[in-house]
Amino acid sequence: MFAEAVGLGAEVVWLHTYGERFTDPTAGRKKQAPRLPKEGAPYIPADGAIPGEPEPLPDDMNYDPSTWRLKIGKGYVANVAPEVYAYEVSGKQVLWHWFSYRRRDRSRPVIGDRRSPSPLGQIQPDYWLPEYTDDLMDLLHVLGRLIALQPKQSDLLNRICDNPLLSLEELRAAGALAMPDLMTTAKSKPKSKAKPEP
Repeated sequence: MFAEAVGLGAEVVWLHTYGERFTDPTAGRKKQAPRLPKEGAPYIPADGAIPGEPEPLPDDMNYDPSTWRLKIGKGYVANVAPEVYAYEVSGKQVLWHWFSYRRRDRSRPVIGDRRSPSPLGQIQPDYWLPEYTDDLMDLLHVLGRLIALQPKQSDLLNRICDNPLLSLEELRAAGALAMPDLMTTAKSKPKSKAKPEP
């Protein structure tokens, strides 16, 4: 079960880093942006392209659960599952958080004594950039794959919790809670000898 947990953890890190870390082609984790299987993947139909210049940046994003369409301005992405649209991390809806940094009005309310936003925040493109669409598609694929992993993660957690747990005393006796003496460890490391400058 430990090895299974490590394998699932590696896949999650691979997804969270968009295929940059924990790559393993033999496990299907290539060094590239993760992708869902074609039949379950989001896509942008010919009539759904999110317009760029000269159209202004969109300010709205809507989701239609009956058609599985994620609408951004005058364009849309098809085949976006409701769970992908609703996906949250720490109480924040991921897609909305992502969009809030790419929409026309990016202002944030000043709360309490927080410093006013910098004027540099106003420097942004006037129109939807092609790379925004690429980023959006990458994000939708990653969220879809994270959702697909949830049943495996839940099953593994239940199986782990159904087994006997080690007590605090057992962990201490095994030396698992022993703290290294940081001063001794630091003193025992050889000091690097810097070469004097000529």
